[in-house]
Amino acid sequence: LTVGLAGGIYQCFGATWLVYGLFVFMIVAICDMLGWTGAISVNALIGAHFLEKRDFSVEFILNEFQLVLIGVGLAFALNLIHNYRGEQQRMKKNMRFVEQKLQVILGELAAYLSNKDMQRDVWKDIEDLEKNLKEYIKDANDYQDNTFHSHPGYYIDYFEMRLDQCDILHNLHSEAESMKFMPKQAKTIAEYILYMADYVVEKNEPTKQLEHLQQIFEDMKNEPLPVTREEFESRALLYHMLMGLEDFLQTKARFVETLDEQKLRLYWKE
Repeated sequence: LTVGLAGGIYQCFGATWLVYGLFVFMIVAICDMLGWTGAISVNALIGAHFLEKRDFSVEFILNEFQLVLIGVGLAFALNLIHNYRGEQQRMKKNMRFVEQKLQVILGELAAYLSNKDMQRDVWKDIEDLEKNLKEYIKDANDYQDNTFHSHPGYYIDYFEMRLDQCDILHNLHSEAESMKFMPKQAKTIAEYILYMADYVVEKNEPTKQLEHLQQIFEDMKNEPLPVTREEFESRALLYHMLMGLEDFLQTKARFVETLDEQKLRLYWKE
């Protein structure tokens, strides 16, 4: 593609550095469209070689191909012997950090429902975690693009799942702040959130937590109906928060369900 593009542009507009700028612009646009951004620098260099030599013979094209082949071959060989244990450990460390932060945010949400004094800025904690997760997803993608190890995509899926959960917590906190009146049922939900927070870890399939949550749904149906408008609105928000907590757990459950056999072995690996 680069050879054809360089030949067409240089022969139509002349081999000048200004035309080379047009060539690079088109290479960047094409690579970005096709998802080949990692090849931009190599192809830009090939274009510079054609600009300098003005040679489009078969021999010169084969020489450029051999140069690329040497570089790719060396990179392939080095990748096979490179020790990725450090990257894997960093991924695991980031996973533990995310779990700890999610537990802290859940604790803050439970404290809010219990009418306790807030010691931290929950909004900032959630926003900071979202920024961290986006960085971790980028790192996980870089790791996947630069290793031949089996199923590095597990880490991408994991951090994306936690980012979805973080978005759910954002909505839950918004709903909690919307309550003008804190009904007695809020204490039950706060206790459940604290119970659930202990299981926000990598190797947990939230079946029991979902069963416990369903029991709370049933218990709330048997509660006396609200009397005042404020109580009605707050109870409705609480019920919606329970649905959000269910979605939080279902997000983790779907993550586990979509793991293939090899990823599942990595998931349960000690």
